[in-house]
Amino acid sequence: MATPRVLVLRAPGTNCDVETAFAFQLAGARAELVHINRLLENPSLLLRYQILCIPGGFSYGDDVAAGKILAVQIQHHLAEGVNRFKLAGKLILGICNGFQVLLKSGVLLEPDPRAGLPATLTWNDSGRFEDRWVYLGVQSSRCVFLQQIQRMYLPVAHAEGKFVARDEATLGRLQAAGQLVLRYQTRDGQDAPHQVPYPDNPNGSMANVAGVCDPTGRVLGLMPHPERHIHPTHHPRWSRGEASSEGDGMQLFRNAVAYFR
Repeated sequence: MATPRVLVLRAPGTNCDVETAFAFQLAGARAELVHINRLLENPSLLLRYQILCIPGGFSYGDDVAAGKILAVQIQHHLAEGVNRFKLAGKLILGICNGFQVLLKSGVLLEPDPRAGLPATLTWNDSGRFEDRWVYLGVQSSRCVFLQQIQRMYLPVAHAEGKFVARDEATLGRLQAAGQLVLRYQTRDGQDAPHQVPYPDNPNGSMANVAGVCDPTGRVLGLMPHPERHIHPTHHPRWSRGEASSEGDGMQLFRNAVAYFR
């Protein structure tokens, strides 16, 4: 398939959809913005696409909890279609609010019938919205989106980005399975098993987790924004000569497109 099609899902409060669609298009995909209401009316729309992306923003104003309302809509009205999408070997990406949605809907990590979700994203330890650039290390080769990437420098912008596993045993299982694919690091590359201090770990996530994939490696959720660093001039110090020839987030979108070639 030469040109995969991407469904960038919008909802009231989503505000990173246009930038995310542009990043996919720059990588060689055909991206289309689709409102959640259109998908609820016609779930079969999913069949037209090879990649589903839930971008960042504040869906439904983050009422109740960040991403919760959109997660419930997916869980109760679109679960069958999204599950078929996954089983067909297609890709799903959730960025920031999209990560919150994927976790809370059970699309990313399957809930236990008795214990519930294995992990969630909750309030930052700082108690406030964090808007800053962070260093990230790729910790596993499992994820399709993160192939050929070792390290990234990306911005975060969230109030509820702290990754919390149900318990230490669950965290250990995710780690052993290679699903804790992205972690916050210090500038010099320090990460697990040490807890990276604030502000390098901007939210206090357990084990410095910034991104998680499903067991197949085809579903990824991450708090940082790759679509906000796809061009050298996006780097906050590009005028001082610190930027590379391409923004660190661009390879993630290229990997998604290359998967279908």
